[in-house]
Amino acid sequence: MSKLVVKGLYKIFGPNPKRGIKLIKEGLGKEEILKKTGLTVGINDANFEVKEGETFVIMGLSGSGKSTVIRCLNRLIEPTAGEILLDGNDILKMDKNKLMEVRRTSMSMVFQNFALLPNRTVQANTEYGLEVQGIDKKTREEKARQALELVGLKGYEASFPDQLSGGMKQRVGLARALANDPDILLMDEAFSALDPLIRSDMQDELIDLQQKMQKTIIFITHDLDEALKLGDRIMLMKDGKTAQIGTAEEILTNPADEYVRRFVQSVNRSEILTAADIMVKPWTTISVNQGPRLALKECKKYGLETLMVVKEGRKLVGTVSVLDITKAIDDGLTTLHSIVKENEINKVAPEQNVKDLIELTLQSSIPVAVVDPEDKLLGVIIKSSVLGALMPERGDDDA
Repeated sequence: MSKLVVKGLYKIFGPNPKRGIKLIKEGLGKEEILKKTGLTVGINDANFEVKEGETFVIMGLSGSGKSTVIRCLNRLIEPTAGEILLDGNDILKMDKNKLMEVRRTSMSMVFQNFALLPNRTVQANTEYGLEVQGIDKKTREEKARQALELVGLKGYEASFPDQLSGGMKQRVGLARALANDPDILLMDEAFSALDPLIRSDMQDELIDLQQKMQKTIIFITHDLDEALKLGDRIMLMKDGKTAQIGTAEEILTNPADEYVRRFVQSVNRSEILTAADIMVKPWTTISVNQGPRLALKECKKYGLETLMVVKEGRKLVGTVSVLDITKAIDDGLTTLHSIVKENEINKVAPEQNVKDLIELTLQSSIPVAVVDPEDKLLGVIIKSSVLGALMPERGDDDA
């Protein structure tokens, strides 16, 4: 279900901006329009949807239009044309009072520079949005305390901003936004001002928080690694236009054009792709209740030295080898129970990063099993899958 739908969004900076839209539709580019009219194209026909509960990342280089987009969503910048539908209601058609209500209750923003009030304590900063809404003191104090605990700042309520590190200040900004319990959390380059290690910690913190909150988050960044790490889906922008929208794997594996391909070609794919992205269906499995003769037949059919053994519900039990199967036939066994080896197979979760699977896969003659928390077999990782994931996509010009 889409929480936010953006249709035909334009933002042209300068006098008579509608003229800029006309020139865009006539086929002129951003630089041509600037040279001819002095108008700056901020957003050029943006169209996208944000699903409820997803982290949607908008990324691009400086001047790509990403921060302009997020500021148009809550009309901190007035769009030139288009529609922004929040739960079906067009934000661009709202009067001043309705817009103010949306900003206070439906969309909260976390800024790059923290935007904390220096003369207020952490608790008072966190309460600020609720105070502006006229929420009673007892309620806003409780909501602020809960938000601060959620971001790991319990015990710092009485501190002032200048007593905090950069990461802690950003946590206060995040707590202030969360205290309002918004439908959508807007984060504009929220971690860009932080040191690399603190930035990485805050990214992990946001991922953990999102698992608990399931908020709709729109996150702006210029950093591709950050976008790939945080985004359920990513919109890559260039010169105010959308270059591609997709999951991290879709953008890495199937870049829409040469610009996107060059943008992502230096990414370490092993840190982005997961076991679920590269797993394949096992050629065959066999039930633990079935006999060794059928197991031997399956091994010969597919040229396998080992078979994966499952029980009811495709729950993984272990493996059996051709040697053990042959011996079981000689011994007159009618099921596989007694010859299954439970400890010789490596199991991983579907979200496991490929980089953590490389050694595991290449050192074992048995495929790595991808299982869910109940041990249901979802797929297997084979050597060629891992090697393929590590190879960058090649364009025709690389042949």
